Amino acid sequence: MAVERWCGRMECAVRVLVTGGAGFIGSMLVRELVSRGADVVVLDLLTYAGRRWNLSGVPHTFHRGDVAVEADVSRAMIGCDAVLHLAAESHVSRSLGDAAPFFRTNVEGTRVVLDVALRLGVERVVHMSTDEVFGAALADEASGPDAPFRPGNPYAASKVAAEAVVMAWRHSFGSRAAIVRCTNNYGPRQHPEKAIPCWTLAALGGGPIPVHGRGTARRDWLHVSDCARGLADILQDWVPCASWHLAGGDVRVNRTVAEQVAALCGGHDLVFGPERLGQDRVYLLDDSLTRARLGWSPRVPFTTGLAETVEWYRRHQADVWRGAER
Repeated sequence: MAVERWCGRMECAVRVLVTGGAGFIGSMLVRELVSRGADVVVLDLLTYAGRRWNLSGVPHTFHRGDVAVEADVSRAMIGCDAVLHLAAESHVSRSLGDAAPFFRTNVEGTRVVLDVALRLGVERVVHMSTDEVFGAALADEASGPDAPFRPGNPYAASKVAAEAVVMAWRHSFGSRAAIVRCTNNYGPRQHPEKAIPCWTLAALGGGPIPVHGRGTARRDWLHVSDCARGLADILQDWVPCASWHLAGGDVRVNRTVAEQVAALCGGHDLVFGPERLGQDRVYLLDDSLTRARLGWSPRVPFTTGLAETVEWYRRHQADVWRGAER
């Protein structure tokens, strides 16, 4: 792999577009890029999970627009040196009820971003994907960057299709886009529909904490700040057409995590409901290439990150229900 590195801490007036930059991972990524000296542009439609207050106090240029509309993407991307494409529909349960928005945003949106980048001559494009494209890990074997796809739900299928677009645009049109897959992110500003904020807010409200099935599914947890740092490293130490993995390396049973949340909130009961449709037992990524080539590894221990996350939701219970500020 040939690495093309930007100077210093991106202090050479690098202008970066972050699609979905008002969302959970996107807003943390904007903070990371700004801390490295980048001039950041955000494109976000401000649907239910994208909120302007996620970026409060962070210098950036904001464009409200749809990632699947070429005019909106073009307006935001003009003058940019790179694109980090994070805009996506991402909640599995919502995809089980209506998959159409997932394929429009995740697949057509990716096609539009790549086409506009090619037209404007923006070579550094990072497409954000997920560990779910590989489906449940077989025999607890972690998936490397070239593992076969086995999507187990509509959300995962839409992300596989989006990756297929990236790969086809590389081969057909000379796109140099990179792909990044990560494990389960957690941390401040995550939408309440996700597991850890859902459990935390339920406990803070007096409980009980709702858990799918018996809570036996396992997930590998990665703090959102570590994910954002990895994405910025990948952009800065650029390898054209590469595929990268970012894994927390801390796999935990869902029930155990819910019990940890309950304890941090003063102790509450867990209530077990039906298992989620299409539930996968565990997702695992092999990120040894990323660690070796970029020197990246997670810095936030899960117990520390979870305690800080619960405390953030304790302080911001009203904010997390606030609608998008248009």
